[in-house]
Amino acid sequence: MSTETGVETVTTAPQAAVAATQAPAAPAEAAAKPEDKPSEPTAAAAPQTAAPVEEAEEPAPAPKQAPAKKKATRTPSTAKKTRMVELTLTVTGTAEGEWQAELTQSGKRVLQGVSVPATSVSRAAAELHEDIAKAIETVLDAAREQHRARMEELEAELAKVKAALSELQEEPEV
Repeated sequence: MSTETGVETVTTAPQAAVAATQAPAAPAEAAAKPEDKPSEPTAAAAPQTAAPVEEAEEPAPAPKQAPAKKKATRTPSTAKKTRMVELTLTVTGTAEGEWQAELTQSGKRVLQGVSVPATSVSRAAAELHEDIAKAIETVLDAAREQHRARMEELEAELAKVKAALSELQEEPEV
């Protein structure tokens, strides 16, 4: 039992922690509210301080503990457990149509820089998923166009070299 703010509060041992956390708030509230008549407590002031007292008298809600349930025992499976293996195959390609593969197992490189034909990449992509195949084919089409353009340039240059060679071979006879 204590009489800190002129109001009598009774706490029991389990509620002492709740009362201790609420007790400092009551003097702070009294100090924050100036009283018109400091010597006489008014009837309106008593109910305001009585509300925290009632809360202090109620037991604090204890964390609910679920009753211990027995876990259902599962019979062990007779099926073979599959062992998961982490393998990552990375296929990279260039704009020129050159493809390389890299294989890692659990973060360790197994193979690196293995050259892969573009047709194999195209077939593998078609086997995996339609969206993957479309993306790969877009890259392959761009590489084909680039090679065609380069081939046309080289053919034009070859024609010029052949013409220059034929002019050198036709020397006028004297």
